Amino acid sequence: MPGEHAAGDAGLSVRRDAHSWTLALDRPRKANALSAPLVEALIDAVAQAEAARVPVLAFEGRGGNLSAGFDFGDYESQSEGELLLRFVRIETLLQAIARSTCLTIGFAHGRNFGAGVDLFGACRSRIAAPETTFRMPGLAFGLVLGTRRFARLVGSEAAREILEGLATFDAERARRMGFVRRIAPPAEWPAVLAEAVATAGSLAYESRVALYRTLDEETHDADLADLARSASPPGLKERIASYLATQRAARA
Repeated sequence: MPGEHAAGDAGLSVRRDAHSWTLALDRPRKANALSAPLVEALIDAVAQAEAARVPVLAFEGRGGNLSAGFDFGDYESQSEGELLLRFVRIETLLQAIARSTCLTIGFAHGRNFGAGVDLFGACRSRIAAPETTFRMPGLAFGLVLGTRRFARLVGSEAAREILEGLATFDAERARRMGFVRRIAPPAEWPAVLAEAVATAGSLAYESRVALYRTLDEETHDADLADLARSASPPGLKERIASYLATQRAARA
């Protein structure tokens, strides 16, 4: 049914139009960080879009950015097993987006980090506002997430340079590398979405599914295994605490 709906209190708003759904991360006071409820709501919404054969599935963020990535807000109260499961569920979300039969499109703005950047990277079409920045700091606490997908998009040398140096890169550099397809301010995003709907409508559903299946270069099992191996060694919470302390010191 057309219109906008909230996914409970998970921090997700879903706008359903005739030929597109837009999933808006709606936790602006938390910089749209990926809490466990938000990740589950996103997984469910992607599955619903698949079942409804929605031609275009878009992702955007309310407030100042798309997403600050993993929500560390309550990590100290969780066990390492619970944290590992949360990372696995994020990988599950990324794989669901990457293999979707919808034409997926990510709209990024503001400062984006970690799993929020990975969410953007899992989309087939990636649009960034001019001031957008990206940073993927997972390796600072030993986490391997979305690495192969990022390397396929930008090339192994560029991926190594960025991930090894924990580098922040802007929209223009992202465009030159192929991580961003197009730079456009938010005022132009409705027109970009309309273009995507027209593109998706040029093929029958079965043809689009066959095309995406044929071009699929995803390595789902290997990606999940790499994530689990990187997050499972004892001391995950200590590694996260050390990373967060380093970030606080850098901002001081």
